[in-house]
Amino acid sequence: MYDNYSFDDAIQLQNNLAKYLSLVPVKNITTIAGADISFDKNSTTMFAGIVILSYPELKLINYALETFETSFPHEPGFLGFREVPALLKVWDLIHNKPSIVVLDGNGILHPRRMGVASHFGVLANQATIGCAKSNLYGNNHIPENSKYSSLEINSHGEILGFSLRTKDNCLPVYISAGQLITQQQSLDIIKKCIGNYRIPEPTRLAHEIVNDFRIGKLKAGFHTINQPLTLF
Repeated sequence: MYDNYSFDDAIQLQNNLAKYLSLVPVKNITTIAGADISFDKNSTTMFAGIVILSYPELKLINYALETFETSFPHEPGFLGFREVPALLKVWDLIHNKPSIVVLDGNGILHPRRMGVASHFGVLANQATIGCAKSNLYGNNHIPENSKYSSLEINSHGEILGFSLRTKDNCLPVYISAGQLITQQQSLDIIKKCIGNYRIPEPTRLAHEIVNDFRIGKLKAGFHTINQPLTLF
């Protein structure tokens, strides 16, 4: 999909996609998804997965898995060009779309407001939240060392996201609206998705399932859980 893009082409597309960003509240949230990618170093094969949980109960309902081939470089600020095509392929397997998708990466907390969560959200016309493990952009503020503490991340007076402490004595995660959701709502929802780990449950579970897919424990396709699983 993007294999022939140069970085200049990618920047131009990001700037064009950013024109379609709309940060508006989500209503009637009943399900929340987590999306993640796994790959072997120096491989062109992307293993992609999306898990869907009930909300706010956070019980696993179903998940979808698929592979995708790409040669686009792994470069900070351009991860959407590697990951979004694979995730869109998985997205097509899901008939009952979730209310919100949380992606392992940034939303508008990005130099061109087009992190992987925004990139996916604009193309899929879907409410998305970025939940990154490290800060990519903006003036970073470290929150207090207590669970649920958060601080704004801004640039030139614009709120781009939040740093959020999900556990005492652990590194924060970085939350930002991706598309079709507000910044404050993104933060509030992620707080409700915190379990016993640093990473919130939607993307934590997606990471585990996609890794099992990559090593051959799970098969591609759409899978329904007969008995919803409580995750923590």
